[in-house]
Amino acid sequence: MALPAVDPAGAVFTRPIRHLANGSCPWMIGRRDGGWLLSACLAVGMTGVRVRDVSALEILDSRGRPTLQVAVTFSDGTSGLAGVPSGASTGSGEAVERRDGDPGRYGGLGVLAAAESVQGEIADLLRSADWEDLEQLDDALISLDGTPGKSRLGANAITGVSMACARAFAAGSGRPLWDWLTPHAVTARLPVPHFNVINGGAHAPNLLDFQEFMIAPLGAPSLPEAVRAGAEVYAALRRLLADSGHSTGLGDEGGFAPEVSEPEEVLRLLVVAIEAAGYVAGPDGVAIALDPAANGFREDSGRYRVGDQKLTSDELIERYAGMVARFPVWSIEDGLAEDDWAGWQRLTERLGPAVQLVGDDIFVTNPVTITDAVAEGIGNAALIKVNQIGTVSETLRAMTVCRIAGYAQMISHRSGETTDTSIADLAVGTGCGQIKTGAPARGERVAKYNRLAEIAAATPSLPYGLAKT
Repeated sequence: MALPAVDPAGAVFTRPIRHLANGSCPWMIGRRDGGWLLSACLAVGMTGVRVRDVSALEILDSRGRPTLQVAVTFSDGTSGLAGVPSGASTGSGEAVERRDGDPGRYGGLGVLAAAESVQGEIADLLRSADWEDLEQLDDALISLDGTPGKSRLGANAITGVSMACARAFAAGSGRPLWDWLTPHAVTARLPVPHFNVINGGAHAPNLLDFQEFMIAPLGAPSLPEAVRAGAEVYAALRRLLADSGHSTGLGDEGGFAPEVSEPEEVLRLLVVAIEAAGYVAGPDGVAIALDPAANGFREDSGRYRVGDQKLTSDELIERYAGMVARFPVWSIEDGLAEDDWAGWQRLTERLGPAVQLVGDDIFVTNPVTITDAVAEGIGNAALIKVNQIGTVSETLRAMTVCRIAGYAQMISHRSGETTDTSIADLAVGTGCGQIKTGAPARGERVAKYNRLAEIAAATPSLPYGLAKT
């Protein structure tokens, strides 16, 4: 079933239609003109299952903070397990975690109430019906919560259940998760990994305002070679920092956190490290991607504080332009604050033809917000985080909107991670061609890269590299 030619700016929200003869489950995406366009999502290949058991456990994430682990078992014995990530740098429109607020436990960050949501209301719902597919189940969870941000039951509770059920559905189909997640008419592919090797902002206690400096082996011939390049450049960077008298302590996502305040100095260090590892710095070898996370350094005055400078939106845009001209920067994420839409439009006009401009805090994996951004000419790519919107189904809808609009997508981890590897499968199955999941260090980060290596070894016919938009 081919997608019809549409004006992507018209897509505003979604609703499911089921019972297609081939067992697939497309989505109807609403248009402002009142019509509907058909967009394929994941093929289920299963009919009604009932949930037998569901449980939630308070565990620790990679920052030592509580999060949830959710286990689901269907009546046929298939099961799924999911660890829920948690962000540090968050957009105001993100789905809302449920935290206990008890200062006597984990400084108020406990998730026992969210666990009770899973084992109480959600469990009762899941046991009450036969579920044809994940979309039906996710829609029921959204309706049960009844709030725009999933705050009543907790987005962490709903995310965990949705992720665990996705695994159970995939297990029941006898297919790997990545294959089960692949939407109709989409070609699965191994993504280019973006390794966060220098941390700043909300991810590290240093002077660096920009949050992430990533290396992206765009020129690698395969996923294993891309991972090797990332690890070798990371090792070369460690030596370079140590030889230069900088700390080689790590930030939340496994990147180094040196006391450097100017982003241009970090870019210079990255180019030296790339070349020291034996690679070409650029799109034919190892390129650089930035996540300034500008929400974190925008002041109440509307100016952006970078080092000792306070810049207007236009001045910061020109600073980015200078970085792109001097260094092999191919992607910039959250270059301006989430509420600076006029600035984003100018950023897109100025740099959109030259580099990828990724919306994270501004888009929050929300299909409606992405639709509005497309209509306003904001960015040309979206960061995709399952827990940011709250269910796997809504995540897939957001990616469908991006594909129709010609926007690239990058699957992302969070600063607080577990060893759950679902996002690796999601990146492969959706064919988006890009993933960022931290440095090639720390077990919770490396687990995702190792899962990609497993998929590559098991299915050598999968293509590798950026997806065409």
